[in-house]
Amino acid sequence: MSKSVWAVVPAAGNGSRMRADRPKQYLPLLGKPVIRHTLERLISHPKIQGVIVAVAEQDPFWSDLMLPDDWPVYLATGGSQRSDSVFNALFYLRQLTDDDPWVLVHDAARPCLRHTDIDRMLTQLAEDPVGGILGIPMTETVKRVNDNHRILETVNRDNLWRAATPQMFHLKHLLQALQQTIDAQCQVTDEASAMEYAGFQPKMVEGHADNLKITLPQDLELAALYLQRQGDQLA
Repeated sequence: MSKSVWAVVPAAGNGSRMRADRPKQYLPLLGKPVIRHTLERLISHPKIQGVIVAVAEQDPFWSDLMLPDDWPVYLATGGSQRSDSVFNALFYLRQLTDDDPWVLVHDAARPCLRHTDIDRMLTQLAEDPVGGILGIPMTETVKRVNDNHRILETVNRDNLWRAATPQMFHLKHLLQALQQTIDAQCQVTDEASAMEYAGFQPKMVEGHADNLKITLPQDLELAALYLQRQGDQLA
């Protein structure tokens, strides 16, 4: 892959569903904050040149991470929505580089990302004109319900995937796509949605199911189990 590769981590959310005294990315996990694990996974990958982290203004927890001075981590200002944080991080990145690098946008609360999943994305998307995202095929039975939680139908799960991160796109295309959604006041929940809004069709790349996103309190225990199983191999 000739293009440089950077990572963006939106980390300005408050994680209200965790019912904790701090945002979920700062909760302790095996002796380190969740986001520290996440950044280690990205920084230690040999193809990733650096990471832009978008944090909330006056974030009182970031400085407590005490990251190594030689880590290529840069701070951007987070926004009220995920798309605002990613846009600000991309705009910052544009000031750091003269080319149009690949950007891997990864959730701060996904600390179990494997290097093999990053490798698979870089290989499968190297020559792709659009880019794509990491995901997991749906294996469970899926139900659609009404407002009262009564089942309306069983959804055919063929070709249905659970979207995950990283989501990998060209800096220029993703910046333009996010700008379009912001201008249109169209809220998107991930970067692929912004690319779809702009008329692109991102590719789905299959990843490991242990790349979970910490959302609920019980997810911390599961993430700890996954990390312990993975050990230090970052496999």
